[in-house]
Amino acid sequence: MESASYGNTVNSTTGLSEGAVNKASSAAHSAVDSFANAADEATRNAKPKIDKVATMAHDVVDKAAGAAADTADKLAARTESLSAAQRKLVSDTCEYVSANPLKSVGIAALVGFVLARIVL
Repeated sequence: MESASYGNTVNSTTGLSEGAVNKASSAAHSAVDSFANAADEATRNAKPKIDKVATMAHDVVDKAAGAAADTADKLAARTESLSAAQRKLVSDTCEYVSANPLKSVGIAALVGFVLARIVL
């Protein structure tokens, strides 16, 4: 049952006039619109900063990857250099032993004797 009161219709169930409901609804819509506008503005303001941080992070990762690649290249070159030196040492030792077999056996016996004295 509705009754008229000063030009406003009053709902007997809720006791609220249509004008009050409309005012509350308008206020709620206004608050939601205001919140949505503030969120949009915050998003617009944050996007350039987020893009800048993402770019900086990409640059750091690229620099780290470049440094790692350079280090890996240097290690590979150093490994190859050490392998070549080892092959040359073994080759030179084999040539010396082939050229001087008795001297090589004497040197090996002397080194074995010295190592046995040190260890024991």
